[in-house]
Amino acid sequence: MRTFGSSDFWYILQAVQWTVLLSIIAFIGGGVVGLAVALARTGSSRAARVLATGFIKIFQGTPLLLQLFLVFFGAPVIGFEVDPWTAAAVALTLNAGSFLGEIWRGCIEAVPRGQWEAAAALGLKYRDRLRDVILPQALKIAVPPTVGYLVQVIKGTSLAAIIGFTELTRAGQIVNNATFEPMVVFSIVAALYFLLCWPLSLLAGRMERRLAIAQARG
Repeated sequence: MRTFGSSDFWYILQAVQWTVLLSIIAFIGGGVVGLAVALARTGSSRAARVLATGFIKIFQGTPLLLQLFLVFFGAPVIGFEVDPWTAAAVALTLNAGSFLGEIWRGCIEAVPRGQWEAAAALGLKYRDRLRDVILPQALKIAVPPTVGYLVQVIKGTSLAAIIGFTELTRAGQIVNNATFEPMVVFSIVAALYFLLCWPLSLLAGRMERRLAIAQARG
């Protein structure tokens, strides 16, 4: 046992970079997966809609912690050795993709049907309708909830501690095991999470208000 000191604080602070990096990877990867899911859910192919719906039900209907376990402990069973970093990135990406896919599907479907009909009347193909007419309008609607969901991604990275990935929460556990000062250690960890998430929450709220005002004026 030792007294909590500046070196312990610095160790926890350094772990913030891994939380941020894992969040960025999960968010970008989840965005790619989510876009594919959203397009499949709103497309004309019944098979694609069924597959996308099944994907969403699986990853939204099971705990993220369980998904981390399945990737980390399940991959070696089928012959793939994965480290905690890879397992966390894959599980969080798939989980984020399921939620972003549903968020963006709702935004695409929120575009008035008249826009779809007008694009069809111009003779545009489905892909061109999406690219030139529908997605630009859906993007404006999607930005606030997408930024808001990024907060959930950041907080979700804390579960990666359970498989040994040394992000912010895991660093706090390591320091606490050495100092046994949980109130000090985890108060600092909580404060750092707050500093990461609070500005994004404010930004998402501001964007939602501006969108509501713009829609009211429109």
